[in-house]
Amino acid sequence: MIHPRTIAAWLLLGLAAGAATSLIVSRDVAPTGTVSCLGNAKPMLRLELVFGMGRKGRPDVTGEEWRAFLDAEVTPRFPDGLTVLDGYGQWRNASGAIAREPSRMLLVWLDPGPQTEVGIESLRAAWKARHDQQSVLRAESRNCVSF
Repeated sequence: MIHPRTIAAWLLLGLAAGAATSLIVSRDVAPTGTVSCLGNAKPMLRLELVFGMGRKGRPDVTGEEWRAFLDAEVTPRFPDGLTVLDGYGQWRNASGAIAREPSRMLLVWLDPGPQTEVGIESLRAAWKARHDQQSVLRAESRNCVSF
């Protein structure tokens, strides 16, 4: 038989864990998708775009071509700052084979809005058209940011 104090202790522990989880969730991300930040941090959109450097039947996109795209298309859309990381990607293609290619990941923190969305999607379309790519991976989240 389980002692009543043991049951009470487990119930209190469960309630404390639930309260802590509730506090963490409500503090970090509210149901509306907004972020509550501490100190001098402010909520911003973290945008990640991954650009494949491979091209069908042609050599990979060169460093010079990437820099030209960065100067002409990316920097005007995100003039406040950005980070570019070199990467390597792989995925299963439609025929079931593993496809591989070098990639570049663009990382930007910005204020979301209608113009931001237009800039992001026009940038993705420009890359696909210019370098015969099927897609540009897009991932985003809300973060607390301070500089």
